[in-house]
Amino acid sequence: MLETLPPPPVGHHPRNDMWVDEQIWGHRLWDSTTPWLIFLEFLGVAEACERAGKLLDDGGTPYPLSYKPARRMYARNILYNGESVSRIAARGGSDVASWEEWIGLMNERAQGIPVRDFSYLRKRFGSFRDFASLVTMLRSSTIESGANKRWSSRFVFPFGRHALYEDLNLVNGNPSREYINFGLPGELIYQMLCRSSVAAALRPHFLKAFDGDPCDRLLKLIEPIYDEDRQSRGNSYLPYAQHSCFDDLGRDWLAVFELGLPRFDAYPHLATLGAFHLLRYQLVVAAELCQRPAPSFVCEVVVPKKTLVRELAVTSYQRNNALPERAIEAYVAGIARSPEWLQALAGETPFTDCRRILIDRVRWPAGDDYDGAHDPEMLLAEFRRAAVNRHRNHVANVHRSYGIGAGLVSRRGTTRLRYAPTDALLKALILANVATRMDYSAFLTLLYDRYGLVIGEKEAERALDQEEFDKKAFQANSGRLERRLRTLGMLRRLSDACAYIENPLARITQ
Repeated sequence: MLETLPPPPVGHHPRNDMWVDEQIWGHRLWDSTTPWLIFLEFLGVAEACERAGKLLDDGGTPYPLSYKPARRMYARNILYNGESVSRIAARGGSDVASWEEWIGLMNERAQGIPVRDFSYLRKRFGSFRDFASLVTMLRSSTIESGANKRWSSRFVFPFGRHALYEDLNLVNGNPSREYINFGLPGELIYQMLCRSSVAAALRPHFLKAFDGDPCDRLLKLIEPIYDEDRQSRGNSYLPYAQHSCFDDLGRDWLAVFELGLPRFDAYPHLATLGAFHLLRYQLVVAAELCQRPAPSFVCEVVVPKKTLVRELAVTSYQRNNALPERAIEAYVAGIARSPEWLQALAGETPFTDCRRILIDRVRWPAGDDYDGAHDPEMLLAEFRRAAVNRHRNHVANVHRSYGIGAGLVSRRGTTRLRYAPTDALLKALILANVATRMDYSAFLTLLYDRYGLVIGEKEAERALDQEEFDKKAFQANSGRLERRLRTLGMLRRLSDACAYIENPLARITQ
């Protein structure tokens, strides 16, 4: 059984009446987000902690995580609250008239700022046209520009600290925290890295990421000098002081950083790997709670026609997809087997004592959440039903949502979801694991040993039951991956018996 940290005191998370998913995986895994938004949320947490002098260092106090993310409402109003800057610049009027028209419009419509005065910009730019060109350039770097319609929930590429800010909603012109895009998985990733064995090695890479980029200096240029009102955040909770999944994520991110890639090249790989490792964390923890082996992922290298590997990939996905709900049931069963529950059943007031155990351990039932018979068995059955139903609302969808986002799960060529890695995920895994070059068969073994990915025949024989294993089918699957990696420039075959995975972005020093 996994050893967990004590949960937060009652009242620290008033929106969460029941505390089951959170005690298994933390507060919180949230399905309605994307790898990029998770990564941006993480960077915002890391930047705030760096300003406070505690980057990837919790000081031995794992809870609560406390930080003050930036808001940067002046820059966000300029970039996203209206399109007038481009229209005014295109009209071609005089510089003075253009500035006066735009400043007048912004002073009327800007929201969430202490003083509506954008006149400081005239002193920082040679002309209005230069300013408009800068705004257009920065807007073009917007992350997932088609997904977020609300202007206060749009994000520029994370050039540096001045490009990082929290997701906000504006109610009557006042900014408040929004959880739709930043639902706390970014905070979980921060805590995972903070508790990983490579936290110290990662720290200088993030320090470098926050400062020095020319585009970040341009973003600083469009904000006034003022003391921003930043609110304390940090509602997340990670149950484990250490875990192998934390180290796996940290090592992969560190390997990508050490390639020395420009951030435009490195960050997409980090975002992909972040979502992938959160998915693995959910399934690995679920398997541990159910006392099952670590999950494996039978991966089809996509081919137009139906194959045995595709059927096994579908089955593998379905089996893993059911694992988190089984973990909920195992958690409930663990309560029923606990000495305190058994002692309560044998006492004089079993229902009252059992109800108190549930309230103390999982914050349920609250109020009128339970109106059934005063019978411990029925109380436990209702708790199991309520916990599973709550789980199905969001946490049960993480496997599918993060899997699709990271490029592991797909419907390509069929109507059923299964594991079929995309080029983006394959590239990220190669960059994280291949320093210069690696024997192809050794690479397939590494993917299985580190992540549970099953592609070739040797790994399939280890992972599958004898009646499921078909050597020729997985040899063909491996051959398809080899050809695919060759077209990506990441594999070279030197002879019939010698093929190598190559990391084309590695700095080779020989």
